[in-house]
Amino acid sequence: MQTTMEARPVATGRWRHGLVVLAALAAVGLALRLAGDAGGPQLRTFVLVFSSLLIEAFPFILLGAVVSGAIEVYVPAAAFARLARLPRGVQMPVAGLGGFAFPVCECGSVPVARRLAMKGLAPAAAVTFMLAAPILNPVVLVSTAVAYRGRDVLWPMVLGRAGLGLVAALAVGWIVARQARGELLRARPEDDHEHEEHRASGDGVRRRRWPAFFEHVTTDFILLGKYLIIGAAVAAALQTFVPQSIIGAVADAPILNILAMMALAGVLSLCSESDAFVAASFVQFGMGAQLAFLVFGPMVDAKLGFLYAGTFSRGFLRTVVVAVATITLAGALWLEVFFG
Repeated sequence: MQTTMEARPVATGRWRHGLVVLAALAAVGLALRLAGDAGGPQLRTFVLVFSSLLIEAFPFILLGAVVSGAIEVYVPAAAFARLARLPRGVQMPVAGLGGFAFPVCECGSVPVARRLAMKGLAPAAAVTFMLAAPILNPVVLVSTAVAYRGRDVLWPMVLGRAGLGLVAALAVGWIVARQARGELLRARPEDDHEHEEHRASGDGVRRRRWPAFFEHVTTDFILLGKYLIIGAAVAAALQTFVPQSIIGAVADAPILNILAMMALAGVLSLCSESDAFVAASFVQFGMGAQLAFLVFGPMVDAKLGFLYAGTFSRGFLRTVVVAVATITLAGALWLEVFFG
């Protein structure tokens, strides 16, 4: 009972912190709006693009946080452990498609993948799930469809993102398939005992689930919202203040335009549940470059680099970057050939 009483103040504190962050965001938004009204055309354009991206994307950030929190707290560990009983050759495709059933963002997929591997799932299958889930996530696919609604490329972008993302995830899984769990995972003194305690059985744990759920939702919403705000600001600044001649020169350069959008996705570190709105705002770039942004970013970005380094052995990050970049570039080029 003591732990239950301790959980409530923690959850309440997180919610208070979340409300403070939302209030700060509202104040920043109001200040930007007033500045835009008082400023010149460029500043007004920046405020318009920035606020539009936030308004469109924030509902999906919240929805993604709710889904992720529900999985973390209410889905039993046995649901993931069943994958470990499948034949090794079947585990990777099933794990890759598991993103439909267990939608998690890229930040949440890394610890989930480690837990799957520690429970006996083939490490290659755990890696495949980790890379595919943030793209095959139903919330992500719906947000992509909403971002491209009204455009002729809606279905090529949605299906292309899902298909190319799954291929890239499977490719990385096959590359690391020869490595044993001890060779792939970085050793730790503890194996996520805190997460396992949330999933343990018992009346006390069931009483803690509701506060734990709100704690996860608040934490994820604040974390992912922060990256969205940074990404939206950078995207709005590029669209507003960078001369269109420079953007146009890069956008019209074959291959370079795709590489530029991949690099931008890696730097912005957006959540996959909202990155489609940012990608769709770069109308100067073709659908191949925008698709590369949507596939590369959820698998390789700045924040994931630190998570990979702390979870997997040396060389894993290099493997992911090279494999995902190569497959994404090839897929984006083929998409431009068929639909460009």
